[in-house]
Amino acid sequence: MYIVLSVALSSDWCLDDCSEQRLVISNAKDWDEVYALRGECDAILVGAETLRRDNPSLRIKSELIRSERMARGKSPNLQRITMTRTGKLDPNLKFFSPDGDAIVFTESPANIEQSTRVICRKCLTARSVAAELEQMGCEKLMVEGGAQILRMFLSEGVFDELRVAQSPIVVGEESAPKLVEPWTMYATELNKCYHLDDMEVRWYKRTGSDGRKDYSLMSQAIEQSRLCKQDPTHYCVGAVIETRNGQIFTGYTGETDDHDHAEEAAIKKADAAGADLQGATIYSSMEPCSKRSSKARSCSELIIERGFARVVFALAEPLNFVRCVGESMLRSAGIEVVRIPELADCVEEINAYLNQ
Repeated sequence: MYIVLSVALSSDWCLDDCSEQRLVISNAKDWDEVYALRGECDAILVGAETLRRDNPSLRIKSELIRSERMARGKSPNLQRITMTRTGKLDPNLKFFSPDGDAIVFTESPANIEQSTRVICRKCLTARSVAAELEQMGCEKLMVEGGAQILRMFLSEGVFDELRVAQSPIVVGEESAPKLVEPWTMYATELNKCYHLDDMEVRWYKRTGSDGRKDYSLMSQAIEQSRLCKQDPTHYCVGAVIETRNGQIFTGYTGETDDHDHAEEAAIKKADAAGADLQGATIYSSMEPCSKRSSKARSCSELIIERGFARVVFALAEPLNFVRCVGESMLRSAGIEVVRIPELADCVEEINAYLNQ
């Protein structure tokens, strides 16, 4: 799925002001371009606060764009999507309608309009929402805010392009919602820049890690952990290695030897294939161990010695056996460590036998 983030900002980086009425930042030409971009997408996503404050319909009003979409075999309107932790949304919002093409992702069961599809998850993230939309067949998504949603997608690396349209308007209110440069903190690179009358439009492309790939490969690691034999002396853990040139190696606890951890099993397969692990990424369903009794070196030490650049895991190691400080060891060694907390519950469920 291709994801475009779009935002209009004042000259002092505000998305809105603090008044009760919505601040119109875009000019007519900018709106025309945004509407055309929407027409190229399958779905549009905004945060619940944007719905509450602006009450947008998110529908395509141009008959030309609607007819062009239908000629390409698409629905005349976009799939409308929002994210809300509380689920508190007024059923009279324009977002809701009898056509049934709205989706609400929420962390809380809510009394939401019955014609709406509600997806309840314990931990809402850009990665998890993008993964579900992709499974539904969405090929191109436009994310239009507000500030919290845009920061979520940017910080998780779940986007392909970022469109910033900046107006000469000055808001001048310290508490107004903002998105501040440098965009480089979100691993972006300026791709093109032009003007639409008095607005400067800049397009950035993502250059860093793809959060969607992390989610997908972590899901594979979790599936590997399901192959483990349950034993009261160890966790059921799965691992996936991706080398710099794209080679993939998998492993799970006990796969190659009764005493091998998942990370070791995957590394053994990579070694057997002659793969170069310098700069590779390892995905482990659980935090790599920092201390063990069956072998001299922990998985964290092994990862450091082999020159891995990144470690991604879902669940911090519980206190069933030892106090693990694997994440701290890896970070101290200069390795990038990423957690995917929305998948931790699944790992806990697989290892629930240890608490029975």
